[in-house]
Amino acid sequence: MLSAAAPVVLLLHHGLDNLGGKTGLTLLRYRSGPILAVIDPDHAGGCLREITGIDRAVPVVASMAQALPLLTSAPSSRADGGEPGTAAVAVVGLAPAGGRLDEGVRADLEIALQAGLCLASGLHTRLGDDPHLAALVQPGRWIWDLRQEPAELPVASALAASLPGRRWLAVGSDMSVGKMSACLELQAAATSRGLDARFVGTGQAGILISGRGVALDAVRVDYAAGAVERAVLDAAEAAGPETLVLVEGQGSFCHPGSSATLPLLRGSQPTALLLVHRAGQVTIRNHPQIPLPPLNELITTLEAMAALARPQGAAAPPPRVRAIALNTGHLGADAAAEALAATAALTGLPCHDPVRAGGGSLLEALLAQAG
Repeated sequence: MLSAAAPVVLLLHHGLDNLGGKTGLTLLRYRSGPILAVIDPDHAGGCLREITGIDRAVPVVASMAQALPLLTSAPSSRADGGEPGTAAVAVVGLAPAGGRLDEGVRADLEIALQAGLCLASGLHTRLGDDPHLAALVQPGRWIWDLRQEPAELPVASALAASLPGRRWLAVGSDMSVGKMSACLELQAAATSRGLDARFVGTGQAGILISGRGVALDAVRVDYAAGAVERAVLDAAEAAGPETLVLVEGQGSFCHPGSSATLPLLRGSQPTALLLVHRAGQVTIRNHPQIPLPPLNELITTLEAMAALARPQGAAAPPPRVRAIALNTGHLGADAAAEALAATAALTGLPCHDPVRAGGGSLLEALLAQAG
């Protein structure tokens, strides 16, 4: 429902400089459509590049009231009656604990709806079910709660295995290591080379960026693989043998609270796996008592799991881990280069940081490895 042309006001109250604003920060980095303002009273008037390191010229303001004049000055926004798909959208870029918004965010949402903006949210709490907010929605406008289970989901049956082209699934050693970013960097690199590259979002930020996908953590476990299968089949519509479908990973087999990797494997029936890992990490970040296995052991486990539940006579062989996307964002240039070289030597696989260096080298390595 969020078109690429729709102007966005990004609500990032107290989240512009921390992981609480991860969704919004991802949109700032990767959304191709217009973002006209960021709301964060902690950093109002500041330079977005200096605060976040993201090279994008977007004003940071303190409130929705300060953002509205920026919308009315943008010809494409037309918050009070533009063409379909061009109405401005207030996007909640936060991931607060428990999905509850503080009073400042809620007040700005009310102002946005009263002004004729639409609202998009990936929170577990459905804003469209709030009677007060729903009553403020202006004619022709909407509230999109994207974290919902799609209707009439099937149980997966390995249908994606019969698709033409390549399907690459990002799998992580932990949560929040950069699986979505790696996929988006690969898509950008592939598109720049004239390849047909399609991204399947499986979390709130990926869906907001691409406009399609499935919020996997909103789906009942029995239907999770079926939801991924449907999303991959939809993304691969009219695909050819050279089409590249990039499936955003979620969670990790290594995390004690995560069950997302298995339905992603089952539903997407990948032709190759991309392992995403943070350089130097040896335990689960939020559970330091849980050690990570050596990368070679993790690769063996991933490949063994991916070889199961595949149809007999599938066009492609069981998927292998073909490359490693190494997150070196916390390292200086020299330390990052050392970590990349060490990881490549340890695993015998191509190893690149697609966020730091762009996705071109990783794309070339994956294409070469996949034959």
